[in-house]
Amino acid sequence: MPIYKLVPDILFPPVTLAEASGLLAVGGDLRPERLIAAYRQGIFPWYSEGEPILWWFISPRLVLYPEELHIARRLRRTLRRPPFRVRFDTAFAAVIGQCASSRLKTGQATWITEAMRCAYSEMHRLGYAHSVECWLDDRLVGGLYGLRLGRVFFGESMFSLEDDASKIAFVALVERAMALGIRLIDCQTTTAHLQRFGAREIDGALFSQDLRKWVDSTLPDETWDNENE
Repeated sequence: MPIYKLVPDILFPPVTLAEASGLLAVGGDLRPERLIAAYRQGIFPWYSEGEPILWWFISPRLVLYPEELHIARRLRRTLRRPPFRVRFDTAFAAVIGQCASSRLKTGQATWITEAMRCAYSEMHRLGYAHSVECWLDDRLVGGLYGLRLGRVFFGESMFSLEDDASKIAFVALVERAMALGIRLIDCQTTTAHLQRFGAREIDGALFSQDLRKWVDSTLPDETWDNENE
């Protein structure tokens, strides 16, 4: 099956043409208009430094319906007296930077190139991208980031420098999602870690159907507030 080379116009091939690996297209750019067009179809960029931009549509897709959140008993006990303060959208650049550096420190490759960091920071400035942060005193010790379109949150990456920090950030994300009327959290690729929270695989056709139903707006958010911190 051919891999499609993107043209300057903001067009993507149908997601049904993705390879079995999920690879759909190559090239293009990371300007906000293209990222919005991609995510509303469930397509996301994922590539390494020095490579051209690669665009993916993964099927089956790992998703969490917020009402299906499962919290393990031990974590539930921790949440009764959380060791961290959770905040939203106060340190987006630091969160995305830690997500990149944490992977490199453990010997993993990272797709969070400098160009990706700049692109998603711009999406945050515009009101599309959000961060959830765990703070221990004045130190950022865990968090995650992603994009919101309509009633869907597209998770990108998370990190943890202290036990349970990313787990607490994820629970906080789901609670905020339910408060905002978000109906679906896209987890992209399957991990046992997220499956333990109740995330499950659905096929690409159902995922696309959910997006058509719940990406009912491409207007940006305001910054998520911290009224309950």
